[in-house]
Amino acid sequence: MRRLILGSSPGRTLIRAGVVAAALLLVAQYVISPIRAVGISMMPAYDEGQLLLLNRLAYLTSDPQRGDVVAIAIPGRYAVLVKRIVGLPGERVRIANGVVFVDDRPLDEPYVRYRIPWNVGEVRLGIDEYYVIGDNRSMAEHNHDFGVASRDRILGRLIG
Repeated sequence: MRRLILGSSPGRTLIRAGVVAAALLLVAQYVISPIRAVGISMMPAYDEGQLLLLNRLAYLTSDPQRGDVVAIAIPGRYAVLVKRIVGLPGERVRIANGVVFVDDRPLDEPYVRYRIPWNVGEVRLGIDEYYVIGDNRSMAEHNHDFGVASRDRILGRLIG
């Protein structure tokens, strides 16, 4: 049985297993990371408790785009926020009666199914800032985490 599990060279087999384990750990930490959706702010796109995959290399050669669903680091905590990018650097973003306006034009958001009339004043984004918000707008705005996120807090784009 031992030979079946470890092969003819147990030392080599253990080295291979160690290399594979290290490679999997590196991929999970720096390439594709699993995260779990907690809360309902991204419904219906993602359900509470759903396991999601984060591509940490998505923005290595390109910038985040409007409509991307991203994970955002929360300073001082081991959790991340999952939000959709609606505003890009240099743009003006405001919310009037539940509709997001970018540079005074209403944003087409087919992924938003539930909406109540939020009103949020205009924000001008800096050169490395993005405006992020969840898809579920049926909650009162004070119960929702959204707003400006700097580029260095964006950890990557969700897969699928």
